[in-house]
Amino acid sequence: MTVWDDLVGQDRVQEQLGAAARDADALVTAQSAGEPVPPGSKMTHAWLFTGPPGSGRATAARAFAAALQCTSPDRAMGGAPGCGFCDGCHTALIGTHADVEVIRTDLLSIGVKETRELVRRAQLSPAVGRWQVIVMEDADRLTEGAGNVLLKAVEEPAPRTVWLLCSPSLEDVLPTIRSRCRHLTLRTPPVEAVADVLIRRDGIDPERAASAARATQGHIGRARRLATDERARARRAAVLKLPLRVHDVGGCLKSAQELIDTATDDAKQVAEEIDVKETDDLKAALGAVAGGRMPRGTAGAMKELEDRQKRRRTRTQRDSLDLALSELTGFYRDVLALQLGSRIALANTDVRDALDRVAESSTPERTLRRIEAVFACRRALDRNVAPLLAVESMTVALRAG
Repeated sequence: MTVWDDLVGQDRVQEQLGAAARDADALVTAQSAGEPVPPGSKMTHAWLFTGPPGSGRATAARAFAAALQCTSPDRAMGGAPGCGFCDGCHTALIGTHADVEVIRTDLLSIGVKETRELVRRAQLSPAVGRWQVIVMEDADRLTEGAGNVLLKAVEEPAPRTVWLLCSPSLEDVLPTIRSRCRHLTLRTPPVEAVADVLIRRDGIDPERAASAARATQGHIGRARRLATDERARARRAAVLKLPLRVHDVGGCLKSAQELIDTATDDAKQVAEEIDVKETDDLKAALGAVAGGRMPRGTAGAMKELEDRQKRRRTRTQRDSLDLALSELTGFYRDVLALQLGSRIALANTDVRDALDRVAESSTPERTLRRIEAVFACRRALDRNVAPLLAVESMTVALRAG
């Protein structure tokens, strides 16, 4: 098992990263021996991984980070870095390597304060590994100020520091940052490859794995959740019933409210699992006395934690709504394929009766308008429109077609 095994359907990207890892290994070996650096190296200090959701951007970045830290003795005999078994690879993959920092946020944005701390760390030399690697899984969530802070570090990097930034598209990152990075574009993995991974790695029943991979159109994370979580399957089934329930205004408003309630329940579930423990841990660290009374001067820290938890609940709700909108888009995409007589594979074959009913009672033009209504809802949520208003507007537009 190499570090690349979880990188599904990305042969070209794997080849590029493998070549860069070999050059990086040769560069460090030469520097350690006081020899000249090999010319024409494919290694660089900043990388930008882009691709659609589910393509494995973060997986590719973590695999590359592990390959850069590989200490396998086989390298001296011509073996490729990234064996997956040595201490460097193993600790980088599980998140315990001292010189690999993985940044992911459960908030709506990454601010200046957090970015300054990353930049400070990036100036340090590797403690035990061959490189200081910083993986930022949500580079698209950097605020403008945070992006400007990061720019300086990317422009003038420390000699053995590597930045690995992940974003859905190039346009989601500041032009000044992306112009200083090497770009790698990942594609949506083939449905068959995703199903194979679910069967081989997660032990999922082949029929269920194939159904989940097809329903999520190659999104690895969503496919795994759909195949293993009964609650996720029930939520998806409820979302796919929505197109049949918007025949009148009352049905539109009720469906919108149910979508919001489901997203809110998801946020509450996350809060129940995390918020209480975070609050108790902070109180203990601040020296809360018996009876729950807090020492003087600690109100600011508690308020900061509450604000962070509130922002996390907002993002969880938005993510849940975004998933529902993606499933609705997939439904109407299948409807359009049926109306146009396309031979492309349908994603939602488990609700074929509903697809046929909507396709027969509508036209391709109306279906396209409905898809645009879903996109408009997503744009409204991005602009911080009240979620219920945005979803109600969408369901009314779906009724009108």
